[in-house]
Amino acid sequence: MKTLALVVIAGTLAWSTPALAADDSKVNAATHQVETGAKKIGEGKIGEGVGETAKGIGNTVVEGAKYTGEKLKESGKAAEPQAKTAWANARDGAVAFGHSVKNFFSRLFN
Repeated sequence: MKTLALVVIAGTLAWSTPALAADDSKVNAATHQVETGAKKIGEGKIGEGVGETAKGIGNTVVEGAKYTGEKLKESGKAAEPQAKTAWANARDGAVAFGHSVKNFFSRLFN
């Protein structure tokens, strides 16, 4: 039984470490649920602790994925103005090139 507790605690630490860096309240709450379950296992409440730890790990994964998705969406929106600026610059360059080609041929044949 102690081996099971050590395995669960090791798994808890492996899953909860990345979630702590996320600094999101839902992720932190799920991580706390994992810790509470691990403590119950350590206190000898194996069945209760394993169930809570498993739920906490699942919640940590779900909330961590949601938080990561939100951060990716935010970073995409932050890059959007620069992408529009790059497109505007490329378009302006193409227009300017077109005018210079037109002017070249207009001068050539006049």
